[in-house]
Amino acid sequence: MTILVTGGAGYIGSHMVHELVDAGEPVVVLDNLSTGFRFLLPGSVPFFAGSTGDRELVTRIIAEHKVTAIIHFAASIVVPDSVRDPLSYYLNNTMNTCILLDAAVKAGVKQVIFSSTAAVYGNAETVPVREEAPTAPIAPYGTSKLMSEIMLHDAGKAYGLRFVILRFFNVAGADPRGRTGQSTPFATHLIKVACETALGKRPKLEVFGTDYPTPDGTCIRDYIHVTDLVRAHSAALAYLRRGGANATFNCGYGKGASVFEVIEAVRRACGHDFPVEIGGRRPGDPATLVADVSRIRTILDWRPQFQDLDTIVTHALAWEQRLPGKKSESAVA
Repeated sequence: MTILVTGGAGYIGSHMVHELVDAGEPVVVLDNLSTGFRFLLPGSVPFFAGSTGDRELVTRIIAEHKVTAIIHFAASIVVPDSVRDPLSYYLNNTMNTCILLDAAVKAGVKQVIFSSTAAVYGNAETVPVREEAPTAPIAPYGTSKLMSEIMLHDAGKAYGLRFVILRFFNVAGADPRGRTGQSTPFATHLIKVACETALGKRPKLEVFGTDYPTPDGTCIRDYIHVTDLVRAHSAALAYLRRGGANATFNCGYGKGASVFEVIEAVRRACGHDFPVEIGGRRPGDPATLVADVSRIRTILDWRPQFQDLDTIVTHALAWEQRLPGKKSESAVA
């Protein structure tokens, strides 16, 4: 009954590992440590350094640890980077997922939970966006994830693979118990960057575009606390174990906050101002992305506990205060 967590030493993956260990689930982690850190993991969890594209390693992990389910986080996730270097995203996010799924199917693994993204929707025509909305990614990152979704559907039909696809909106915050959080240097997550700037680890925060068709001109996103997100994965696993049908769910709260609203929340949390610079738009950024969450709330046994922007920011700031760091030469957000 062991669960393989790919990308388990990363930001979201490490939260997932703690969640599973807390629930008494046997876990094994595969991570290439390109953006992850072993110190984020419980010491008792078996760890393998490597790629999901390493078929031999994946097959050995599944056999040695009697893996029955895979929660697949491992991916490259920076949208602008995917525009600059698309082939690396198709390699890491799509081709490696194909190898992972092929190894899993051949080893008899029947349950997969796939971490996808709201980026598959692109510039959604209707907001909040439903799972049935057209998928039209505007950056290779979203396309690479959509390709993996298609593979899962085809594998389900051909091999009987059972899966849940979770489309993340904007993940933020940190473990309320202070065990893990966003730790990647030069991360591009807005709340992470704002907290770093507030603590003097970056000289400034740059806002990418104030001319979007939104109330204050900045992008609006549906921010979900990382703890609520990993609990959605636990609910998805329980759903599959009960015999639930293959399904896709949005993971968000159904409400959005603008970039300026996030900045104000960080200012409230830290108690002081910090430098903000206005820049131009960033490639691949839609104006508004907010989830329709009626499906996940109806079908999965999932009730979020931290759906408040100030709570999300407070937990993120508390984690950032624990991390060592120094001022960088430039900042992006």
